[in-house]
Amino acid sequence: MLNTVQTTIHPTAVIAAGAEIAHGVKIGPFCTVGPKVVLEADVELVSHVAIDGRTRVGAGAKLFPFCTVGLAPQDLKYKGEDTETVIGPRTQIREHASIHRGTVTGTGVTKIGADCLLMATVHVAHDCDVGDGVIISNNVALGGHVEIGPRAIIGGNAALLQFVRVGTGAMVGGLTGVTRDVIPYARVFGTRAELLGLNLIGLRRRGLEKAQLSRVNAAYKFLFTGPGVFAERVAKARFGYQDDAYVTGILDFIATPSKHGILTNVAGGAGADD
Repeated sequence: MLNTVQTTIHPTAVIAAGAEIAHGVKIGPFCTVGPKVVLEADVELVSHVAIDGRTRVGAGAKLFPFCTVGLAPQDLKYKGEDTETVIGPRTQIREHASIHRGTVTGTGVTKIGADCLLMATVHVAHDCDVGDGVIISNNVALGGHVEIGPRAIIGGNAALLQFVRVGTGAMVGGLTGVTRDVIPYARVFGTRAELLGLNLIGLRRRGLEKAQLSRVNAAYKFLFTGPGVFAERVAKARFGYQDDAYVTGILDFIATPSKHGILTNVAGGAGADD
C-alpha cells in the first residue's frame, strides 16, 4: 500500500541544510535535526527531540520528547571524528533517553536494531550494538561497546559494564549490575549478577517443545552446576549436544573472545568453576 501521508514539520523545528527527510515523516515542536541526519519514511519525532551527527533513523521509528540521538560520546578520547549512529525500523525511543554516536577507537557506529523499545532515561553509550526486538526498561545504563543480542530484555535500573555481552533472548533483572557476559536465554539478577536459570518462557514462545526445552535446560545445568572445571564441561557439552542448535548457540557464545569472561555464578552459591 502506498503511503499517502505527507511530511509535516512544525514551524518551531530546526532542520539543518543537508538533512534528508523522507516522505511521511512527522517532526513536532522544537525538534532539532542536524545536517548529516537521515530520517526514513514515516519516522515521527514527537517534540523536543535532538538528533545530530551522521545518524540514520529507520522507517517507522518513533522518538519521544527530550530524547537525544547521535550526539558526541562521553569519551575524552573523542575528537570530533565523523562516526555514526543507526536506529532500526519501528524502534521506539522514549522520553529523555540518550544514544551517543560511535568512536574511532571502537567500531565507529552505535547500532539499535529494528522493533526495539528503549524506555525513559535509558542511556546507550558509544559503540553499543543492540539487536532486533530488544526491550530496555527505564533508567538502564549501557557502558560503551556493550552488545545485546536479539529479543533480550533488560530490567529497570540495570547497569552493564563496558564491553559486556548479553546473549539472544536473555533476561537481566532490574537493579542488576552486569560485569561479565550473559549467555543466551539466561535469567540473571543481583547487585552483582547471578544466574537464576534459563528463560524457559521465552524459549517456549520461540516454539520449543517440552522435550527440547528439557534438553536445553539439562545442558545448562550440566554447564553451570555440574562437577569439575567449567572449560572441561564446555568441551563435553560440545560433543554431547552437537545436534541441538540452541545448546550449540550457547556454546558458540561462550567460545567467542570476551573482555570480561562468562558469568558462571549461580544464585545460591552453586556456581561453576572459572
